Amino acid sequence: MKRVFDVSASLLGLVILSPLLVLVAILVKRSSPGPIVHRARRVGVQGRLFTLYKFRSMVVHADRAGGGLTAQDDPRITPIGRVLRRTKLDELPQLINVIKGDMSLVGPRPEDPCYVALYTADQRRVLSVRPGITSWASIQYRHEEQLLSADQVDAVYRTQVMPQKLALDLEYLDRQSLRLDLLILLQTVWAVLK
Repeated sequence: MKRVFDVSASLLGLVILSPLLVLVAILVKRSSPGPIVHRARRVGVQGRLFTLYKFRSMVVHADRAGGGLTAQDDPRITPIGRVLRRTKLDELPQLINVIKGDMSLVGPRPEDPCYVALYTADQRRVLSVRPGITSWASIQYRHEEQLLSADQVDAVYRTQVMPQKLALDLEYLDRQSLRLDLLILLQTVWAVLK
């Protein structure tokens, strides 16, 4: 039932949001050189790697100029990228990931392999379900970049933010249902609009 809902809602979302997707694509392309879509390797269900799609919000080769995490005032973020990140519009291409079966609308956010390698045995339970575009942790940590200080981004993420997000994801796993997914989706829309 969840998979049918995911695919149906994602297809409908792509159709309804297509004018917005085209507008964002044009803005990304005109704002800085480079591709429109950023492709990132993430760990999915059962630990399988997949390619996650996002509208590019950083300069080309940002990974060579710093780590995979970004603090609030990271100079690698483009001006349009700041808007996309704040409004979460950069995440919309992940509807394609949902249709492909890599992701779900709701579930633990997919993580970079280097951080998944640090998971405890219990934390690895989050890999038993498809990762999601949104989650309780995504709502709670909507302004995650503000929590990460520029000089200790990796350390703060590994020791504080990541364990707290994983605890919320594990709580979701223990309670998951289609009703809960709908509630999280509504809370996500409300958080973005607010």
